[in-house]
Amino acid sequence: MRTAYNVETVRAAERALMATLPEGTLMQRAAAGLAAACADLLGRRVYGARVALLVGSGDNGGDALYAGARLARRGAGVTAVLLTPDRAHPGGLRALRGAGGRAVTAGEGVGAVRRADLVVDGIVGIGGKGAPREPAQELVAAAEGALIVAVDLPSGVDADTGEAPGAAVRADATVTFGTYKPGLLVDPAREHAGALRLVDIGLGPWLPSEPDVEALQHADVADLLPRPSAESDKYRRGVVGIVAGSARYPGAAVLAVAGALSGGAGAVRYAGPATDAVIARFPETLVTAGPPAEAGRVQAWVIGPGLGDGSEARQALVDVLSSDVPVLVDADGLRLLDPQAVRARRAETLLTPHAGEAAALLGLSREEVEASRLSAVRALADRFGATALLKGSTTLVADGTRAIRVNPTGTPWLATAGSGDVLAGLTGSLLAAGMNARDAASVGAYLHGLAARALGSAPITSLGVAEELRRVWLDVSR
Repeated sequence: MRTAYNVETVRAAERALMATLPEGTLMQRAAAGLAAACADLLGRRVYGARVALLVGSGDNGGDALYAGARLARRGAGVTAVLLTPDRAHPGGLRALRGAGGRAVTAGEGVGAVRRADLVVDGIVGIGGKGAPREPAQELVAAAEGALIVAVDLPSGVDADTGEAPGAAVRADATVTFGTYKPGLLVDPAREHAGALRLVDIGLGPWLPSEPDVEALQHADVADLLPRPSAESDKYRRGVVGIVAGSARYPGAAVLAVAGALSGGAGAVRYAGPATDAVIARFPETLVTAGPPAEAGRVQAWVIGPGLGDGSEARQALVDVLSSDVPVLVDADGLRLLDPQAVRARRAETLLTPHAGEAAALLGLSREEVEASRLSAVRALADRFGATALLKGSTTLVADGTRAIRVNPTGTPWLATAGSGDVLAGLTGSLLAAGMNARDAASVGAYLHGLAARALGSAPITSLGVAEELRRVWLDVSR
């Protein structure tokens, strides 16, 4: 599992660790990892390669200078462009010059940046706020065409929130130290970070056991997947109820059921007006055209996809929320939601909005939600006293008490009609199979993204994603 900690926590851990080490040890560890990553990117071309360091005034710039000295000793031609020459790290500057590197001012450095094979962004570190100012912006623009490696995180990216206001650096790779920072895992900042490399500098024992953000990986998902035992039958494995679709949108019901059938529960009950369409595509579904109360016993409900906003839809939501089992609310169900009704529930509630729906629930603009996704998903969980899955380029899961989960498997091709319906059915089925809301949401998003990736970098259909789920489940389980 990838874990990330906010800046305050990282700073405290660094101080605690530095108190046990000789002065400068931590920076040398970071510089060694940074230099190794730069060498890997350059491949066999370290000797004779042209490297430009964009050096700010903090420790971030010192890391870049010491790493540049290591590259210079391997035969690279290294030029440090000092944005504030009188505040450059003195020890790093001496090391660079001693290794044969040179240092120039920002005004003198544009040509060196333009000629560079690799540019190291050491402008600002994890404490920086806002986009780089001139002359840094001119130097970053001059780096177009070169490989760009960011030191700890790209300059202009907010380490805690993932916000990237203004002209943040777009790196090909980011070398981060000690632990991941939340912003590196969350869009829009994630797009600026490129490939991530974590350098262990010894912070582990000094970090809290509970991170601020975490991202599941294959092994984590495999451990969480429900598996039937020899004594299992379809009812013991769990039954998920689907309340979705309408005369206008019968396909939403079909897609939600498709996701649910691939989600680990033993049976799917469907309650709604699209019974004919559902049975025609999935004859194993247990159906009723009546209200949810007439569908029979379930271990979890999914309500909302294609439901509409009429009186029957409103009553169905009231019925489902009054049940004593976990409930997933998606799409149209979110527009009908009363926060007090959710807070009053004893069983878990999982909300699965996209950015536009989240904006409506929070009274924000869509742009505000997309620019600050971590704070938005926290606000959703807090307002409703529920678990929230915020869909988007980075899918986030929050329950208000533990680390926010970040899903690493998404693909832009999932931005297609009906994909959210499949995700709702899949995740609801995991709920019915016994997972808690946080795990069901995290695993559902992970598998959903993997299924889309498995279909390749080409247009996909939501039904195609549902049909791919069985294969990715097997792959994760191995």
